[in-house]
Amino acid sequence: MRLFRFFKAVGQEMKQVSWPGVKQTRHDTGTVVGISVLFAIFFAIVDWIVQFGLKFIS
Repeated sequence: MRLFRFFKAVGQEMKQVSWPGVKQTRHDTGTVVGISVLFAIFFAIVDWIVQFGLKFIS
């Protein structure tokens, strides 16, 4: 019985959710992809520097 009430409450809450539009979703997705690429480049450069430093030491 409690499980039924739980799913009913979930359904009521989902009706109150304000879902983003297509334009906002595309913007947010672009932001996430762009920042992910920047972090990948940053970590690749840091990795290259560390590898170079380790080769220089040994």
